[in-house]
Amino acid sequence: MLMRGGTSKGAYFLAGDLPAEPAPRDDLLLRVMGSPDPRQIDGLGGAHPLTSKVAVVSASTDAEADVDYLFLQVGVGTPDVSDRQNCGNLLAGVGPFAVERGLVAAGEGRTSVRIRMLNTGDLAVASFPTPEGRVDYTGSAEISGVPGAAAPVVIEFPQRGSPLLPTGRARDLVADVPVTCVDNGMPTVLIAASSLGVTGYETPTDLEADQALAERLREIRLEAGKLMGLGDVEGTTVPKLSLLAPPLDGGAVMTRTFIPVRCHTSIGVLGAASVAAGLRIEGGVGRAVVRLPAHGDRVRIEHPTGFLDIETTLAYDIPGAEPGAEPGAEPGAEPGVEPGAATSAASGAAPSAVASAVPVARRTAVVRTARKIFDGTVFPRPAGAAQHP
Repeated sequence: MLMRGGTSKGAYFLAGDLPAEPAPRDDLLLRVMGSPDPRQIDGLGGAHPLTSKVAVVSASTDAEADVDYLFLQVGVGTPDVSDRQNCGNLLAGVGPFAVERGLVAAGEGRTSVRIRMLNTGDLAVASFPTPEGRVDYTGSAEISGVPGAAAPVVIEFPQRGSPLLPTGRARDLVADVPVTCVDNGMPTVLIAASSLGVTGYETPTDLEADQALAERLREIRLEAGKLMGLGDVEGTTVPKLSLLAPPLDGGAVMTRTFIPVRCHTSIGVLGAASVAAGLRIEGGVGRAVVRLPAHGDRVRIEHPTGFLDIETTLAYDIPGAEPGAEPGAEPGAEPGVEPGAATSAASGAAPSAVASAVPVARRTAVVRTARKIFDGTVFPRPAGAAQHP
């Protein structure tokens, strides 16, 4: 089934319809999507990372989930298939697909599907309308980057077990650039656009054409990947990098996100979840540019084609205190040093007291839409066919 999920598009498969082993599975998916070819002219792919995606769905063996979802990013001009990241946009279509394929029974009027994301082990709950026991894709919900309206898919993410700050610090100095490394579902490096000599308001095309910027971002990503415990990220799609600038249209912040080489025309759901949480962290690089709302948990993330609203609740866990307690002064901390603001001595930053208060994202939620485009049989390129991109 080909579906639009959020601002991405991809092929959705039942796991049982694909080879079980990764190597033959990936070979088949490359041929299905038309890769490697910058145009993907001989397959389903749309010649862009946002339209060269695959969701593999199966019934879950986890008592806390109804279905398992494996996301695979298929290279466009390269013969690569990566499972190193989640995709929150295709996630919007997983629940409806599960009902369409009979993995989950439709509820009366509305259905909630518990989804285990195999790429990371995280859980999500997607809720969507199912009048008369059928998925209804029509509705009035609009999201930036998608023309028209569709039925809302509400996705909630419970608190994760992994650290929100993978380096243990709210700020690191990476390749001589201050950054905040955050992971609220997607490993992301937050960078003030001004620290790289750009405004953060440029078009994605203009930013992609800046070779000096591309080299700086590559340097930052490779170094940050090691600090975040991801190892050598040269051949992977994580971490993402989000450039931050003051908002232009009433939101909290303006973003330009690299995924990791191409600049996103909007922003991914999980990337936005990480940005939203990162903006609330005391001592993070986003605090200088963000305009947080005075009340409520909703944060509007502006991007090149509009905005994405994320609801995120942040709390601080203090060793020896009740979970969610407000952070207090750090024992022995220097005056003016905020909880969570310790920097990395290993990466060249000035040493500081280790923060006692640990930021935790208690809840994250977003509204997306999805639509079934077609359901049928795909005929992959024959195995061993010569490639002439």
